[in-house]
Amino acid sequence: MQSLKDKIQNLAKTMGKATPEGPVKDYSTLRQEYEKQANKEIQQIQLEAKKQRIENIHGRSDLNPAWTFNNLVEDTADVKEAVSIAKSFIAAHGDPSWRRSGSHMMLFYGDYGRGKSHIAGAIAHELIEKYEISVLYRQLSSLLEMRYFSYDFNAKDDAGQKFREITQELMSVDLLILDEVCVNESQLKKSAQGWLGTLLRQRYSQNKNCILITNHDLASLEQAIGPYCFESVKEYDTYKVRFSGPSRRKNVEDDIPSTPKTGGYVPNQVR
Repeated sequence: MQSLKDKIQNLAKTMGKATPEGPVKDYSTLRQEYEKQANKEIQQIQLEAKKQRIENIHGRSDLNPAWTFNNLVEDTADVKEAVSIAKSFIAAHGDPSWRRSGSHMMLFYGDYGRGKSHIAGAIAHELIEKYEISVLYRQLSSLLEMRYFSYDFNAKDDAGQKFREITQELMSVDLLILDEVCVNESQLKKSAQGWLGTLLRQRYSQNKNCILITNHDLASLEQAIGPYCFESVKEYDTYKVRFSGPSRRKNVEDDIPSTPKTGGYVPNQVR
């Protein structure tokens, strides 16, 4: 039969601990101390693992790190309303039944520089940090350009394979943010409409969420992406958010000095 000392030594060895020196504590007390320390170490390992997972998601998301709520100035009614809707969307992810209930889409529309991309990015950052939601941010125009080059069978840069890999990621990521949807275009080509519509429908069938960002209003967006694709949008549980405030981007004139620096060449004024 093992002595108390032998039990303590075996317990310490099993848990990777040094045999305690000094007065011998009773077995149950010592076991509780070891288990407490072990649990603390496990929690630390879990926190480090979570931190690494979050960093990996951020690394793959292609998000602008400056797109956070802390960096956003809520100085207009449309931005305040958008932030309120955005935070409700984020909070809803805490309800597992909501996440299983279907596919959800936020549709941000309005003119340039209103803060659409910034708020979409802030949503994504929060979802990554709070719920480890995988996110992918892409500009639609760049995807369509890659798709076009993927049909060049004489290319030596594996464009086709790369696009297939990206398409798979577009299908599987938890939250897909498509920015600049139909920017400077009144209508996508039929093949592009079909590809985008199929992408959205497949994501819908897998309960995957999307954020679409466009400069079009809703009527011209339907014309731009075509009826097949727009029907795909309508299948989602959609939150439409209109941005109507002033542009937040600097004017070019803001960065140009009003008077030329001394000592430099001053061209003749155009009369």
